[in-house]
Amino acid sequence: MQKRLKMTYIYLVRHCEAMGNHKRLFQGSTDSEISEIGAVQLKFLKERFENIHLDAVYSSPLIRAQKTAAMIAYGKGLNITIRKNLAELHGGVVEGKPFQEAFNSIPGLADAWNNHPEDFAPEGGEAMRDAYVRIYDEIMTLARENRGKTIAVATHGGVLRCLSCRILYNDITRLKDVPWHENTAVTLIKIDNDDKIGIEFFNNHSHVPQEYMPKRSRIIKR
Repeated sequence: MQKRLKMTYIYLVRHCEAMGNHKRLFQGSTDSEISEIGAVQLKFLKERFENIHLDAVYSSPLIRAQKTAAMIAYGKGLNITIRKNLAELHGGVVEGKPFQEAFNSIPGLADAWNNHPEDFAPEGGEAMRDAYVRIYDEIMTLARENRGKTIAVATHGGVLRCLSCRILYNDITRLKDVPWHENTAVTLIKIDNDDKIGIEFFNNHSHVPQEYMPKRSRIIKR
């Protein structure tokens, strides 16, 4: 008899704009409060999820992700479960510092970030290659804990980029080819009981009017 596939659906949501985004800092594990624009983004995100059934909601420990998770779960009677492995990678020597100036002050770091991000490994922080493994393992753990259910995960741009690279290419050297998720953008993946992953849609932020989606380059310029 052919095995029946049991599909698990996971909504992956990047946090709303936080003050670190607004000030152009490398936020990483710095626990920035959300910005005024971020608060507006969350109102639209709440509306998007109003009629979507969820069995569970998970969040990074950082406040910008927790507040995003709270809006996803709003009115559903669900507790938010914090998972430390959903946190953004720690920036070490650039943690919490102005993006451009900090990267350009350290030889080779801006080049790694721009041109071969798989080799980004700031002193005292988490290497991108480690984050690549960490986030995939965590999402697969959540899928196995929630077989056949629909869940949502509020997390961060760096870890979502790593996860997307793993799903799309299974090759970390393609990380440069993966676009960044926008604030409150939603990606829906499905995982069967053989751990095969498919993408239903990617980086969708149609719920937020364009005037509340600031355009920012993530390339380090000299």
